[in-house]
Amino acid sequence: MFALGSFLLAGLVCQSLGQYEYEDEYYMPYAPMEGASTPNCAQECECPPSFPTAMYCNERNLKFIPIVPTGIKYLYLQNNFIEEIKAGVFDNVTDLRWLVLDNNNITSEKIQAGTIDKLGSLEKLLFSHNKLTKPPSLLTKSLDELKLVANQLSSFPASTLSGMENLTSLHLSKNKLTTESITGAFKGLKSLVLLDVSENKLKKLPSGVPASLLMLYADNNDIDSIPGGYLTKLPLLQYLRVSHNKLVDSGIPAGVFNVSSLLELDLAFNKLKTIPEINESLEHLYLQANEISKFDLTNICKFSSPVNYSRLRTLRLDGNNVTHRSMPDDTANCLRQASEIIFE
Repeated sequence: MFALGSFLLAGLVCQSLGQYEYEDEYYMPYAPMEGASTPNCAQECECPPSFPTAMYCNERNLKFIPIVPTGIKYLYLQNNFIEEIKAGVFDNVTDLRWLVLDNNNITSEKIQAGTIDKLGSLEKLLFSHNKLTKPPSLLTKSLDELKLVANQLSSFPASTLSGMENLTSLHLSKNKLTTESITGAFKGLKSLVLLDVSENKLKKLPSGVPASLLMLYADNNDIDSIPGGYLTKLPLLQYLRVSHNKLVDSGIPAGVFNVSSLLELDLAFNKLKTIPEINESLEHLYLQANEISKFDLTNICKFSSPVNYSRLRTLRLDGNNVTHRSMPDDTANCLRQASEIIFE
């Protein structure tokens, strides 16, 4: 019934990194090779006649942002050497919808006031892999997605996202944010479904997270405990990732993960000694590279019957002190839907 695997502990790091896909997305359909641009296009860029509201300035070795002509709504500037955003560059396109600035050298001090913050119709701002120490000033209420991955953010003022009730996706991973620096930052984000604060310096899961959240990623921080009742405030949460932290058994309150909405729980690479109590509706549980020495089936199934059993499909326990022989006799009844159970 079970697909049992054997993995070397030395290879766990690579496997864990490969468990999820974190690649940035540019939302950029490649410009057709037409060899011509619309007449008002900036000479450094390309504005294909078949997509006249888009201006492609990506990968042009640009050191500055050219003046954007009227009519452009989608602006691609990623993979250049841009260091600043000068006043006036967006004066003709205050109705710009997408602005992609990933992989440049822009610093917070070189963003002129009245540039990005005047873009009142902006829906997506992709600003990853730059040198920002604080988030850009944003006044738009229409923003749907904000990506600030791999900058140098150490502060995130509570007012940054004020009034952004349309924001659904917020990516803040690979920065220098602390628990204190994001206090109050997510208040009022009524539509937020994805929050990624992985690879920062958090000691606790973020507070004040809206009840609309479906996905919370907090991998690679310094988190050692989960507040009691934390997940009951997130009734829609389906994916929680807290791998590569400092979680210990005493920091896991009884039943804190026993919520019916959760489908995936990643607690790999922590310091847990026991399998935490989970809900029978959970489908994927990652516990590899902890210090677990006992297969406690009662934390997975309170009891097994024709209608009471775990919906787990994936259970990873490699890199612990348990083996296939550690499984109690009733495991097959409890884990009847499991297609992958991995031990050492």
